[in-house]
Amino acid sequence: MNRKLIIRLGLAAVAVFVVAYAASPLLAARSLVQAAKAGDEKGLERQVDFPAFRASLKDELNARMMAEMRNDPRMADSGLSGLGMLLAPAIVGGAVDAFVTPQAISMMVQEGRTPKPALSVETEPKAKSDHDRVRQSWGYRDLDTFAVTLTRDDQPDEQVSLLMKRRNLFSWKLAAIDLGTPE
Repeated sequence: MNRKLIIRLGLAAVAVFVVAYAASPLLAARSLVQAAKAGDEKGLERQVDFPAFRASLKDELNARMMAEMRNDPRMADSGLSGLGMLLAPAIVGGAVDAFVTPQAISMMVQEGRTPKPALSVETEPKAKSDHDRVRQSWGYRDLDTFAVTLTRDDQPDEQVSLLMKRRNLFSWKLAAIDLGTPE
């Protein structure tokens, strides 16, 4: 009887560990979304790895810009396109460094798209209309990456995936972004 009790307790402990391991990104993602919707800057600062997120956004924007330059027939024929390809990463890098803040991430979650640097970040959220609804889907990309994919109802082809990375067994931080494939 003692042996059976020990086996059951061991199996229960393993089951609790597996459930906690699998549920930890859901709780972290939920906390991130709630902090973003509430505009809680301190909460977002705790849940976002800003250097990693900035690097990821720079990579995504540079890749998208290079793809657009290659696919644009006007740019392909221009001798200045090479110069533009050389200067673009520096320009994007400076803009991303200045622009990625807790407010920008909050706006991104609320609106379901990357904020435009030319637009000012509003302190008060706009009233949501029916066409501004943002749908969220959550799921693992791999064992250490969890994605919160934001899709606007009025733009279902454009998705923004916020990628949370595991920091230890049960801790997660927003560390990357996936803007999807450029058209």
